[in-house]
Amino acid sequence: MDITFIRHGHGEHLVDYPNQLNCLHPGLTELGKSQVIALRKQVVFAPEDVILVSPTKRTIETAQLIIPIKNLAFFSPLVGPRMFPQNPEFVPFVCDQIYSKEELSHQYSDIRMLNLGLDCWEESINQMDADRFQILAEKLLEWCRQQSGNTFIISHDGTISNYRILLGEKELTKSDFLGEAGQYTIRNV
Repeated sequence: MDITFIRHGHGEHLVDYPNQLNCLHPGLTELGKSQVIALRKQVVFAPEDVILVSPTKRTIETAQLIIPIKNLAFFSPLVGPRMFPQNPEFVPFVCDQIYSKEELSHQYSDIRMLNLGLDCWEESINQMDADRFQILAEKLLEWCRQQSGNTFIISHDGTISNYRILLGEKELTKSDFLGEAGQYTIRNV
């Protein structure tokens, strides 16, 4: 199985950076939408692939623009925003608050929710300690390995970096962030 990480396009919370980081549920800007549309030409999904989407507006909008078959996608809080580098003393930005299951079911009924029997909708991975994150993330990755296709994760820079480290990459820094509508594939996970 390959995992392809996709970062959302330019978000509204970045228009007046850093002054808009406490904007609740920012979506994509017009620039962000055009970035994702350009990326769509480079990404190929097969019917057996699984797509995990962070439950934030900007990642959902990215998914809606890039995924040709909507029933491939699942919401998961385990790919929601996560700080990088992780520091539990940092206060999360409002822009990184995820939608609740209730909000998602009302607004986005075409994407399913992935629970894995874990109660992680109430517990954000954003400030979760590294050991707890590793346990939950490994359960998610194991579920991905059990699927018949490849996995695509539409998420955020910090989250993607945390997963890349969990998958064995070393010495990542913020300079390794993908950038807006960037993609990165790890083969044979």
